[in-house]
Amino acid sequence: MKSKLVSIILIAIAITPLAAQNIPGNAGINLMLIKGDYKKVIDTCQQMLVSDSLNPEIFFNMGIAYQNMLEEDSALNCFSQAASLDPDNKAYVFMLAKGYYGKEKYKLAEPLFRKLCAVDSLNWAYASYLTSIYMQNFKYDEAINIYDKFLMKDSANSIYLDKMGWAYLKKKDFNYAIVLYTNSLAINNKNLTAIKNLAFLYSETMNYDTAMQLLTQGIEIDSSDMDLYVRRAALYYSKHYTKRALDDYLVVLSSGDSSKIYLKRIGIGYCNNLQPQEAIIFLSKAYQKDSSDYETCSYLGQSYYNLKDMKKSIYYYDKVVRILTPVSVQLGLTYILLGESQKGDGMYKEAIASYMHAMNLKPDPNIYLITANLYDEKLNDKEKAIYFYQKFLDNIKNARMNFTPEYIETVKQRLEFLKSKPVKEKQQKNVIL
Repeated sequence: MKSKLVSIILIAIAITPLAAQNIPGNAGINLMLIKGDYKKVIDTCQQMLVSDSLNPEIFFNMGIAYQNMLEEDSALNCFSQAASLDPDNKAYVFMLAKGYYGKEKYKLAEPLFRKLCAVDSLNWAYASYLTSIYMQNFKYDEAINIYDKFLMKDSANSIYLDKMGWAYLKKKDFNYAIVLYTNSLAINNKNLTAIKNLAFLYSETMNYDTAMQLLTQGIEIDSSDMDLYVRRAALYYSKHYTKRALDDYLVVLSSGDSSKIYLKRIGIGYCNNLQPQEAIIFLSKAYQKDSSDYETCSYLGQSYYNLKDMKKSIYYYDKVVRILTPVSVQLGLTYILLGESQKGDGMYKEAIASYMHAMNLKPDPNIYLITANLYDEKLNDKEKAIYFYQKFLDNIKNARMNFTPEYIETVKQRLEFLKSKPVKEKQQKNVIL
């Protein structure tokens, strides 16, 4: 029995080195990766790790295989192991940083990319990731500092100019952003990114005609780019060129994009062009998508009015009233609350202006009383105090609050007292309600 046991042990010892010899080396793993045998790579690497668990290249190759199999968590874990075993290896650190970036773990990715850029400051792959993180975190100056290094090396590179232009655009430095994008466009006059962003910048700086010309230039370069039509249509619409906007929105619609806003603006274009029948077709489609849009309802009301269909016109205008009533009520209440805050801060004239806005939107005799009290007690304007006390008493029947007879009598007494007091002559002022 003893001899049999010794024989088994000897056989196991003999087989072990043979099995190790059958595991391919790194060259063999690279060949498997090239062939796409990712599962085989993983199995082989796992076998190798049994006897060589501190080899970062094994973890790295296994991470590449997992990544190609779209097993991102496993890939990230392997790259983390490789980078921890050999933190100075740029390939390992880069793959780990990219893995964090892909999972939007920017706080973990940023120091790794900064480390890589410190070693090789003119590696665009490293810099593009780091600046992307800076831009997403609103660190525009940090991104600009990096772009500057690349532009100093290659000032005629439109990619660098576009990136720098975008950073200055986000910083709201529109004038310098225009310079950068103009330079980029001079290098490549078919650069649609530069054209779109320049058009935006010119529209933001009130140079609408230049913006429209640029978008037209872009459309001549690529007439299939619907974003150019959308941008130009929006500019036309903002300048009340609704017929021109209509033509562009029709192109967008023909591409298959039937968004509510495009349907509505096409309908408005036809309505303003005195084509109510065509307007109704598109406005009705917009209404089906959103029946709570008061503007769509209003133009439907106008279109039916132009067709002398008063019943349908009334229906849609009545819909507008029902949509806007809650908004006007809420706005009126907000003006009252604003007035209260202004009164609390001693801004009495501003408070009165807010109360008057509220009165126009949400009539309430109590507002007359509040205003009268301000003129009486805070502003010492007896004439206007008298005026508003009288307005309160004249409209008391419409008040939402129930005032006791005693309180109303107190107001009347105060009014009579003010009327009996001599008032200094002053220029008659109109009271705006």
